[in-house]
Amino acid sequence: MTDHVVSSVEQLERLYGTPMPTSLAKEIDHINSSYRKMIEASPFVVIATSGPNGLDCSPKGDAPGFVRIVDNKTVMIPDRPGNNRLDGFKNLMSDPRIALLFLIPGVGETLRINGRAKLSVDPALRESFVVNGKPARAVLIVAVETIFFHCSKAAIRGKIWDPTAQIPRMALPSTGAIISETTGGKLGGEQYDKEAPAKTQAMLY
Repeated sequence: MTDHVVSSVEQLERLYGTPMPTSLAKEIDHINSSYRKMIEASPFVVIATSGPNGLDCSPKGDAPGFVRIVDNKTVMIPDRPGNNRLDGFKNLMSDPRIALLFLIPGVGETLRINGRAKLSVDPALRESFVVNGKPARAVLIVAVETIFFHCSKAAIRGKIWDPTAQIPRMALPSTGAIISETTGGKLGGEQYDKEAPAKTQAMLY
């Protein structure tokens, strides 16, 4: 098994060959009009960070346009109430590098941003992201270094937007059941599931 592990860039390049010209040409260092439209249409972004304690990949979602384009080199992402683990934000305290992956419902292409980020708690800035009378808890400010889109092949293969491929939530363990299993019954359970919908709605903003 270990004899077949790829362990060098040279092996990779021999295996996969030359990159397609368009895969390189679509990567630029600023937000152009096409990429702006994709960001503005996206209600969901996955944020990846790295730090001394490991990696983190966290989802953020809100109404389309919740990621604010300040200029062609800067975007801002409001942070809303969550679980307070802060894994990604802790990473940024020591390593400002960040990667964003935008998804758009019904659209196969995804959009990538790589850059550097800082976290702001400026009162006026937080207030500018107010929803339901509640300001953002903090605002992530991302300086864009590279931006490019991925083609739709992954979405097509995975049928992620195909209604016929959707899995009923009841077909998988509930959140209460998952927490109960991972904590040996100390947390979670049926009562957790009963209370979860109301708690989720109350903590959206």
